Amino acid sequence: MPKKSNSIPVNSIANMFGTGIFIGKMSSKDFYLYEQFEEFNSIKQSHRDDFHLFFLQEKGTTTIEIDFKKYIVKPSSVIFIHQNQVHRTLEFRNAIASIWAISNENLNPEYLKLLGDIAPANPLTLKKEAFSVISEAVSLCIKLSERKNEKLYHSLLTGSCNTVIGLVISQYLAQSKPLDKLSRFEIVSKAFKELLEWNFVSAKRPGEYAQQLNISTAYLNECVKNTTGFSVSHHIQQRIILEAKRLLYHSNKSVKEIATDLGYDDYPYFSRLFTKVTGMTALAFRNKTSAH
Repeated sequence: MPKKSNSIPVNSIANMFGTGIFIGKMSSKDFYLYEQFEEFNSIKQSHRDDFHLFFLQEKGTTTIEIDFKKYIVKPSSVIFIHQNQVHRTLEFRNAIASIWAISNENLNPEYLKLLGDIAPANPLTLKKEAFSVISEAVSLCIKLSERKNEKLYHSLLTGSCNTVIGLVISQYLAQSKPLDKLSRFEIVSKAFKELLEWNFVSAKRPGEYAQQLNISTAYLNECVKNTTGFSVSHHIQQRIILEAKRLLYHSNKSVKEIATDLGYDDYPYFSRLFTKVTGMTALAFRNKTSAH
């Protein structure tokens, strides 16, 4: 297992690609040829990105680990990795894949919100027509990325890359229920989950989320339980424990430091919560995952 740091490493788009947008193709040959370079080799270690990352698998397979789950991305599939997710690339087998990355400031604001809605996303197998359209759009985007002398180079690259991302988002949305078909319960649950992602460290009580949504705690709990089968408290605890697991596995911080990072001054309470949710102590989890 790689040496741990005091926090989860964050790969910067500027350091990785020297720009706020990158798009290109990679083969297995490239993967093993470039792994000697520190910037490239960093994708094989667990990390977060400060950008949004997409893979379009054209041939072979790419094996990626995202938040303790392993995914084998097969041909004619696309996968989106949100910047909050901890991930690493494990294997690139007989593969050709188009890869693109984009920072928040270069991303269409509407798409930025939609990507937050669909995360965490599983690999999505595309139908033949959708794969063909996205492949053609990617090829055009790659060609534009190479025309650096164009007067409107950055605008053309930003626009074309956003078009590709819009096509991918559209495919993910096609697999989910349209917004205008959501029930009131589903709308409230969706809004709660969005708030939870950005506030779980500072807001631990259901009432804090109900207040932000201008509804009663009882009604929030009714909506969330009706939609997901679990209470608001359950979702809050699961999100906190996911972050705790990330820090236990990927950093060398003590359990007490992690508790503090996650907003718990009462360390024994945090320890009891971790054990209750996972069925093992935080140290037992660290020792078990470190042995893998």
